[in-house]
Amino acid sequence: MQAAVQHENQQPNGSRKKHPPGLYLLFATEAWERFSYYGMRAILVLYLTATAAQGGLGVDKATALSLYGTFTSAVYITPMIGGYLTDRFLGRRLAITIGGVIMALGNFSIFIHQSVAALYIGLALLIIGNGFFKPNISTLVGDLYEENDPRRDGAFTIFYMGINFGAFFAPLVVGLMSYKYGFLTAAIGMVVGQILFNLLANRYLGDIGKEPTGKVHAAASQTSTAPLTVREKKRTVAIVILAFVVIAFWTAFEQAGSSLTLYAQDQINRQIGSFTVPTEWFQSLNPLFIMILAPIMSLVWYKLGNSKRGDFKTPTKMGMGLVTVGLGFLILIPAVMYTGNDPALKVNILFMIFTYFLHTLAELMISPVGLSMVSRLAPLKLASLLMGVWMASSAVANKLAGVLASYTQSLGYFDIFSLIGAVTIVLGIIVLFLSKPIAKLMD
Repeated sequence: MQAAVQHENQQPNGSRKKHPPGLYLLFATEAWERFSYYGMRAILVLYLTATAAQGGLGVDKATALSLYGTFTSAVYITPMIGGYLTDRFLGRRLAITIGGVIMALGNFSIFIHQSVAALYIGLALLIIGNGFFKPNISTLVGDLYEENDPRRDGAFTIFYMGINFGAFFAPLVVGLMSYKYGFLTAAIGMVVGQILFNLLANRYLGDIGKEPTGKVHAAASQTSTAPLTVREKKRTVAIVILAFVVIAFWTAFEQAGSSLTLYAQDQINRQIGSFTVPTEWFQSLNPLFIMILAPIMSLVWYKLGNSKRGDFKTPTKMGMGLVTVGLGFLILIPAVMYTGNDPALKVNILFMIFTYFLHTLAELMISPVGLSMVSRLAPLKLASLLMGVWMASSAVANKLAGVLASYTQSLGYFDIFSLIGAVTIVLGIIVLFLSKPIAKLMD
C-alpha cells in the first residue's frame, strides 16, 4: 500500500485534475495545529493586559504589545533551525511529531499556573516546537507535486484553507471561556492533530517525509555535496528578495493580534442588540474570509495557469497583495480620526469587517503563493532551510509589528495606521514595476 501511495504521489501529475489524498491529511493536521496556535494568539494580549481578578497578568498595554511581537517573531525564527536539522538529520514527519508534542506541552504549561514564569516557559516551548513543525508541514505539501504541476498554487491555497479552518473556530471557542481554559483547549487541539497525523501518515503519504532530505538525495546522486548551479543560485536570490519584500506585508497583517485587537476592544461598537461580541471573535474574520475566498482564488490561479495568457507572475501577485493590505488600513483612517484614543467613542463594526476582508484578499495573493514558490524553486538540498528563511521574514515583520503596535499607545492609532498603509501601497507599486526582472531570476 505504501509503495502504491508513493508511486502515485511521485509520478508526473500535470495531466490529472484531482489532488492526491495526502494533501487532505496535511490539511487536517495543519488545521488542528492552527486551532491550537490561533486559539492561544487570540487571547495572549488580552490575557497579558487583564487584571489578576479577571484571570490575567495585569501587564500594561505597551509592554504586552511588545512581548506579543517578540513571541510571534520568535516562532518564525526557529523554523530556520528546524529546517536545517530536518534537511540533515530528521525526517520531516518525525520533525512534525516532535514539534507538535512540544507545542502541546507549551500551552499546557501556561494552563497549569497563572504567572509570568509559567507564561515564559510555555512561550519558550511553543517557539521551539513551532521550529520543528512549521517548515516541514509546508514542504511536505510541495513533495506531493512535480515542479511544474499547474495544480501547485491551487494545492497550497487549499492547504491554506486548512490553516484557516482551524484559525476560524479557535477564537470562537476560546472567546467563550476563561483565559486559563483557553490555553488548555489549545493544548488539546495540538494533541488531536498529532494523533490524526501519526495514525494516517503511512496510508496517505507512503514513504514521503520519512528520511532526511539530504540523505534521500545523496543516495541517488551527489546533489547534497555538489555546489549550486547558476540557475539554483538565481532562484535562491529571487526567494531572498521576495522574502525581504513580504516583511512589509506581514508587519501590516500582524497588527491583527495586537493593535487591531485592542482597537476592536476599546473603540469598535461590539453591541448587537443585547449581545456583546467578544473581542476574540474578530480574530475569526480573517479565517472565515479565507475559507470563502480561497476556493475562488485557487480556481482563478488554475484557470489562468491553463489559459493562453498564463497566470500572473509571482512578484505581480505579491505587489497586488501589498497594495491591497495598505488599502485595508486606509479604510480605518476615518474611524481613527473620529475616535482617536478616546475609549468613550465607538465606531461601526463594519470598519473592522471591511479591513479584515481586504487583509484576507491580500494574504491570499502573498502567503500561499509564496509557500508554493519556495517549494518549487528551492534547491533540493536547501528545501527546508529556505522554507525557514521564508518564514524568517515573518519573524522580522512580527517584531516590527509589535514595536509599531506599542507606539499606538503613545503616538495614537492614526499615525501608525497611516504609516503602515502608505508604506505598503508604495512598496507594492514598486514591486509591480520590478515584477519582470524578478521573474527572470526565478526562471
